[in-house]
Amino acid sequence: MCDSCGCVLTSEPVSIDGHHGAAPGQRELSILHGILADNNHAAQHNREHFNLHNVLAINLMSAPGSGKTALLEATIDAFAGQYNITVVVGDLATENDANRLRRHGVQAVQINTGNTCHLDAAVVHHALHDIALEPIDILFIENVGNLVCPAAYDLGQHFNVVLLSVVEGDDKPAKYPVMFRSADLVLLTKSDLLPHLPGFDPSAAEENVRRLANAAPTVLLSVVTGEGMTHWCAQLTTWLAARGKKGTP
Repeated sequence: MCDSCGCVLTSEPVSIDGHHGAAPGQRELSILHGILADNNHAAQHNREHFNLHNVLAINLMSAPGSGKTALLEATIDAFAGQYNITVVVGDLATENDANRLRRHGVQAVQINTGNTCHLDAAVVHHALHDIALEPIDILFIENVGNLVCPAAYDLGQHFNVVLLSVVEGDDKPAKYPVMFRSADLVLLTKSDLLPHLPGFDPSAAEENVRRLANAAPTVLLSVVTGEGMTHWCAQLTTWLAARGKKGTP
């Protein structure tokens, strides 16, 4: 993948068909520790900015194509006139998603990461230079589509929301535990497709989250039918209210 997150620090697999390869050496672990320590320092700096301006920062993570941008479009429309929303969008290339969001009347700042498979706190901080935080109620960070590396990087957010579309399989929390263990909320998206996907069991997906000792709510959601949108918006309103924000009637 990339050369900044540690995913290329070892060429040996940890396990293939139950046979364990060599673990990373001390040098590789030291490099990774240094990378994450620097990131965590920058993340804390970002969080201080968000707290100073009373901005609710939410990190949206998922595999590519799970519906992050569609969810943001629906959320922006649902909260139109009530809350001021800005989005930082991470993709390897293009401004496609940022342009989609701008058409809904919000500020969207694009970060193109090139070969890097995740956002980190430093690039988010750089993006903040283009954003006036004072009027913002919610800052969504739409992370690069990837179920692995983004979970390792604190961006300074207050909450992690992980999307799992029903087309991906209900075993994904078990296969990608770091991502789902870090979730404060799990959205099972594209639920309108469930009648065509008898192999996906929402209760099994939730149970796989629970096996990670994570009690985060798991919500079926579809931006097509509106299922789960009331729950999602209510959760956002609760998080905002905890920061003293009630929105414009």
